[in-house]
Amino acid sequence: MAKRLSLQLFVSRLSSFTNNEQLKRMFSPFGDVTEARIVVDRITQRPKGFGFVTYKSDVEAQKALKAMNGRMVDGRLIFVEVAQNQKQEEDTKS
Repeated sequence: MAKRLSLQLFVSRLSSFTNNEQLKRMFSPFGDVTEARIVVDRITQRPKGFGFVTYKSDVEAQKALKAMNGRMVDGRLIFVEVAQNQKQEEDTKS
């Protein structure tokens, strides 16, 4: 059975000025974005420079991954990869 691509993408090296709405706008040309979330520091509330984008379908996520990985955004080279969930990480460790 073919392994299904995750619907969630991990986006790293984002500008500290990027917010959730900008992230969603950046990835929406490739499909229906159900969630775009920048991770922030709990204490300072400043963005950590990475986030997650979730799509309705794996086809849309794959399209965004191919188009956005290695692209320059706000003067920074960003990287996009399939997000690993907790269960996948535990399976690879054992």
